[in-house]
Amino acid sequence: MTTGKQLFTTLESDGTLTVAIEEVTFPEPTGGQVLVKMEAAPINPSDLAILTSAADLENAEYSPGKYVARLPEPFNTGSKARHGQKLPAGNEGAGTVVATGDAPHAKALIGQRVACVPGNAYSQYCIADAAMCLPLGDHSAEAGASAFVNPMTALGFVENAKMDGQKAIVHTAAASNLGQMLIKICQEDGIELVNIVRKAEYVEMLKGLGAKHVVNSSADDFMKQLRDAIAATDAFYGFDPIGGGQAVDNVFKAMEQVAVSKMTEYSRYGSNQQKRMFIYGRLDLGPTILTPSYGFGWTLSGWLLTPFLQMAGMETVLRMRQRVLDNLTTTFASSYKRKVNLEEMLTKDAVTDYRAMKTGEKYLVTPWS
Repeated sequence: MTTGKQLFTTLESDGTLTVAIEEVTFPEPTGGQVLVKMEAAPINPSDLAILTSAADLENAEYSPGKYVARLPEPFNTGSKARHGQKLPAGNEGAGTVVATGDAPHAKALIGQRVACVPGNAYSQYCIADAAMCLPLGDHSAEAGASAFVNPMTALGFVENAKMDGQKAIVHTAAASNLGQMLIKICQEDGIELVNIVRKAEYVEMLKGLGAKHVVNSSADDFMKQLRDAIAATDAFYGFDPIGGGQAVDNVFKAMEQVAVSKMTEYSRYGSNQQKRMFIYGRLDLGPTILTPSYGFGWTLSGWLLTPFLQMAGMETVLRMRQRVLDNLTTTFASSYKRKVNLEEMLTKDAVTDYRAMKTGEKYLVTPWS
């Protein structure tokens, strides 16, 4: 029997959120499963949805390996489906396969260091699907810990754009780790990219990576900058991790203004240029504000990695994974502000810091340190 520490997060109907480390026994892997001794797992924005949500972390009660916080309305009612459920957390990570099921593709991984997406990576051990494991070869667990979510998402955007016949993309909150990967992928694949950031220093940083079109949303002439970049690239297709507020609205407006400027005849309905935006995150938990003044050819939808991979098919997924592995320390490299073990991860200092989701300040959990 294998025992070890694992993190769980529980939300009660009265809004009490408890996040705690427990000692658990892990099942033996069967069939196509593997048991991975976890060595490193990043804290991504997608993990915070169940780890912290919108809880009041300033006034939470902290004790060793545990914190108890209040989740305010309307967020508590909005999370009704998880009330009373004890959930593991941690989408991805890397470690060494220490046991496997009987399937040949699982047995082939014994003793190998792999990147995986078990959904409970904040743990000393995890059961993972062997088919979803990426053997890391000589790469360290730290180098491979973020080999899935951000690299495959950034590649997924470009694959999706190509499938839809697009040659240019708009990306908001573009200074992120994922945004920097997207710049490099678009350069390699000949896709034009309009990057929207919120600070002047991020403009310089992305230009240093070779980005041609970087627009600062806090500049006085932001909308003009955005229109000029869209006009130069024909980018009527984009991805937004912010979700709340008017980030998407601004992009749609600029797209429409560019489209109208190219029209030869006036139409009271605006342009018939198709404009499409995908929301793939909720950095802003507020409502998404749309002020439809963008003609009638616009679509806003959600984008998640797993449904995209299912739609894209195994051949595309394998090609994407191979590309990640081939470029793990270059295009797809991740850096971390701080490493914490499972207990340190639940201190007030750490929780309030990584919950702020500041650019370039990602945390790495090392469960055995």
